[in-house]
Amino acid sequence: MPRAGRKIEAGELLKPTLRFMVQEHHARRLHWDFRLELDGVLKSWAVPKGPPTESGVKRLAVQVEDHPLSYFGFEGTIPEGGYGAGEVKVWDQGLYVLEVREPRKYHVLLNGRKLKGDYRLINFKDKNWLMYKVA
Repeated sequence: MPRAGRKIEAGELLKPTLRFMVQEHHARRLHWDFRLELDGVLKSWAVPKGPPTESGVKRLAVQVEDHPLSYFGFEGTIPEGGYGAGEVKVWDQGLYVLEVREPRKYHVLLNGRKLKGDYRLINFKDKNWLMYKVA
């Protein structure tokens, strides 16, 4: 697995071994939760307008607390009064390759049912990140 700041060398074999998931979350406001399996947890971002499916479209992704791996694949109702109360369903899931990992930058190759390709997550202020598809 790539270490922080490590770039993959040309020709290096890349096998998607980590999971990612996107949940459509009907809470107070509809949003999508983008989650990457990493370091024994699900690194998580709330994406208000949904993850981009086309190159060049940039979306705000607000980093939220890490979730336990046991949350992977969760669908159902979070009861009223609970954090994130509302309906949750899996919108997409698959495997990914972590190409670059730096404190404020992730480059990932996603291979899901809906999201496929080269994506970037770039931190621009506090918990606010940009998510976009490169190719």
